[in-house]
Amino acid sequence: MPIDWFPLWLSLKVALLATTIAAALGLWLAWILANRSFRGKEALDAAIALPLVLPPTVLGYYLLVVLGRLSPLGKLYEWLTGSPLVFTWQAAVVAALFHSLPLLVKSARASFESVEPVYEKAARTLGASEWRVFFRVTLPLARRPVMAAAALAFARSMGDFGVTLMIAGNIPGRTQTVSVAIYDAVMAGDAARARLLVLVVSALSLLILTLANRLPPERHGRRPAAQL
Repeated sequence: MPIDWFPLWLSLKVALLATTIAAALGLWLAWILANRSFRGKEALDAAIALPLVLPPTVLGYYLLVVLGRLSPLGKLYEWLTGSPLVFTWQAAVVAALFHSLPLLVKSARASFESVEPVYEKAARTLGASEWRVFFRVTLPLARRPVMAAAALAFARSMGDFGVTLMIAGNIPGRTQTVSVAIYDAVMAGDAARARLLVLVVSALSLLILTLANRLPPERHGRRPAAQL
């Protein structure tokens, strides 16, 4: 019986979109947490990390309530697009985003905090705006650990199961990601299909982790110790 590769391609698309959104939003949040002091900062940091510790069923339930057809956000999305968000492949992107964003924020914050402030202060003294300082100084100095974090976020997005199953469902050819397809194959007794998909996902994950290990986090921006 031929293997349907749709779940794998959908998982790759979902992971790419989720990681892109997580990078854009996560770098901004990480910069704020690393460089600004404000009331509720620790609460915000805890809220960002919460999806890492919540059971998938709990997080999936929250998303169903917040994004369902009867919720304000769900109604707004349906009004803008003409279709509901839940039980679509876009919902799978949302599910993957909630698991990839905390990983990226935590790693990026630590990287930004390791950058020596003197370089950023020098750029501001020369008249650079905060945006220019971030893109020309802070981000280049922290780029390797940020890239490693993005690779891990991509791998985590590709493997999401519980939340995806709850808000995107298991619709073959539409919302069935590779992790859900593996579960479906096991439940149906299709060991050959499950085994092949497991091996493919394992190989991809190993490749991603290998690439991430080639970009180890470093304390960029600090001057090396003087040689005696």
